[in-house]
Amino acid sequence: MPADFITNLYVFVLAGFVGFEVIRRVSPLLHTPLMSLTNALDAIVVVAAIVIAGRHETKLATILGAVAVAASFSNVVGGFLITDRMLRMFKLSRSKKQ
Repeated sequence: MPADFITNLYVFVLAGFVGFEVIRRVSPLLHTPLMSLTNALDAIVVVAAIVIAGRHETKLATILGAVAVAASFSNVVGGFLITDRMLRMFKLSRSKKQ
């Protein structure tokens, strides 16, 4: 087995484990299971895109990797912004009841 394959497999498994652990700790009130799964897959895509873009094997691979990093990063940032907005909505509804 080539060393690159072992390295890629290691990165994939590690990213999958980290994504699973992060999702497991998210409160069910904040995300539906579908959103959590999508965010985990996007985290794996970010790691893979960084690896692909960082190799500089061909110009096309580097460009596609950079585009994948940008797209995935925007999705991750959007998820954080939506979560922040949801948390603020919960705080407002609790303060009005009291």
